[in-house]
Amino acid sequence: MHVFFVRNMTISYPILDTFYQYLSIIRETKKSLSFVINLKIIILLILDQWKFGNGFLILGKQKNIMKTILHTAESRGHADHGWLNSYHSFSFANYHNPERMNFGVLRVLNDDTVSGGQGFGQHPHKNMEIISIPLKGDLEHKDSMGNTTVIKEGDVQVMSAGTGVFHSEYNKNKNEEVKFLQIWVFPKTQNITPRYDQISTRDLATKNSFYQILSPEKTEQGVWIHQDAWFSLGDFETENTSTYTLNKNGNGLYIFVLEGEVSIGDQALKRRDGMGIWDTDQIELTATAPSKVLLMEVPMAQI
Repeated sequence: MHVFFVRNMTISYPILDTFYQYLSIIRETKKSLSFVINLKIIILLILDQWKFGNGFLILGKQKNIMKTILHTAESRGHADHGWLNSYHSFSFANYHNPERMNFGVLRVLNDDTVSGGQGFGQHPHKNMEIISIPLKGDLEHKDSMGNTTVIKEGDVQVMSAGTGVFHSEYNKNKNEEVKFLQIWVFPKTQNITPRYDQISTRDLATKNSFYQILSPEKTEQGVWIHQDAWFSLGDFETENTSTYTLNKNGNGLYIFVLEGEVSIGDQALKRRDGMGIWDTDQIELTATAPSKVLLMEVPMAQI
């Protein structure tokens, strides 16, 4: 029995024995039908057998080819309202790009800078998991659930909007900017009871490796949300490499470089570049300069 290999697949095919026998006959006998035509007929027979699943045994499982999408910092949407300077990795407000509506269930990734004493007045949300990650300064949060809190660099805040909630966000300080990421993730369950949570990640942080800050489970490290998503942060020195293994089959990974420069395979990423990766189980990231990176692992469900 002949065995041959097709990309990431090993196949044992009994009909190949017949194939080689036919080739021998064709070479030895000079029939009117040309060698090329005979060869084509044999190949068609094999393909017909393959089509209907006869005569072969798959010994290995075919693997998907990793897919990627690059969003450079310069390609993001931008809105400057004076008090608010905002960059949008995905379509948001007046920025609409049909090619950048979401990455799986990741709907919004806004990179916001708010002037001293300014902010977002009370406004509603519904059926969305909203995550805020301060990068500099102090952000004051108030909501219709009765929460009044301040988050700062090193904190992570999550609000499950569920059936509906109102909230406001203001720069707590009058004389300095606040910088933060606001991230929206579609929930896996609609119309849940709204909830709020925040944690400090200062005790979780590790140097030159990724540490988890968000998951689907209350018992896991970090905050939790109503979605099969995992977020991790990494703070790397130059030339350090870290491997990230995805938690769930079918999830994709969105990498956002907060500071510095990194490479993933042959792809170089600089400050505020984003890159989506899917159809893979693992990635390896190398810092080519002192770097801070946010990883967002999310289901690649069609929205």
